[in-house]
Amino acid sequence: MASYIARRKFLATLLGGAAAWPLAARAQQPAMPVIGFLGSESRETEENLLIVPFRQGLKEAGYVEGQNLAIEYRLAEGQYDRLPALAADLVRRQVSVIALTGLPAALAAKAATATIPIVFQIADDPVQRGLVASLGQPGGNMTGLTSLHVELAPKLLELLHELVPNASAVALLVNPANSVRAESNTREAQVAARRLGLKLHVVHASGEREFDAAFASLVQLRARALVIGSDSFFFSRSGQLGALALRHAIPAIAPYREFAAAGGLMSYGTNNANQFRQVGIYASRILKGEKPADLPVEQAVKLDLLINLKTARALGFTVPLIMQMTADEVIE
Repeated sequence: MASYIARRKFLATLLGGAAAWPLAARAQQPAMPVIGFLGSESRETEENLLIVPFRQGLKEAGYVEGQNLAIEYRLAEGQYDRLPALAADLVRRQVSVIALTGLPAALAAKAATATIPIVFQIADDPVQRGLVASLGQPGGNMTGLTSLHVELAPKLLELLHELVPNASAVALLVNPANSVRAESNTREAQVAARRLGLKLHVVHASGEREFDAAFASLVQLRARALVIGSDSFFFSRSGQLGALALRHAIPAIAPYREFAAAGGLMSYGTNNANQFRQVGIYASRILKGEKPADLPVEQAVKLDLLINLKTARALGFTVPLIMQMTADEVIE
């Protein structure tokens, strides 16, 4: 009887240990990494413009959301003053990396943490804005990509003037809610306007409801052409702004291709989708062990000119052949 009881205890111990092995193995597996996505606009507006290419970059590096990676989304819905709290929430969540777009989000994330790696995509000089020590050696917990759209304001004005030379008064649309960007755009455009002998009017919009009023004011100002300033809010509403420019019959240019595709006369700038795909790749490299301090900030060097010939014809403009030949894409 004693030997029978001993055998039962032995089998119970053996089987119990075998059942515990899978649990122990699961407990030893590393936790799924979590990336925090910090955006200035809504999930709906940023999904196709930024989030889809971001996921594509992650996928190219072997990370698929829901399989071996989790993403925590924090979107400010156009209310920039919410960004500091959203960034702080991601820090409390202890995400592995924070990916973001736009200078306001970058500044909020920088203020929230000096340890969690941050990958940004901005249209500003990250050195001048105090985000990194240098482009080649960022030196801290931040790195990413820059397109320097602020410096595009003079070029946008020049291209518009080339196509609409009779417009002696031109308007610049800026977002007062993003004061740093608005001031930079205005300053650069005013210098270019004086050089070209143009009168520049600055109009404002920080919400969709203000777009109609901004376009209506162009008639009162006698501004016969419009430059859309660089701003993450305007980028997220590029299609809407392009349609409005066409509806109001105003020749306009923006730094976003989606603007020209939606009916705007021209666009000139970097491919933001490709840039945010690269943000996904950078975030993946950090997840695999690289440090943001060692990843150089990539600066966009390719700028694309798109001309919407259909819109030009509707507005009564003839696009010079040389301008069409130099364009990267002509929309018929």
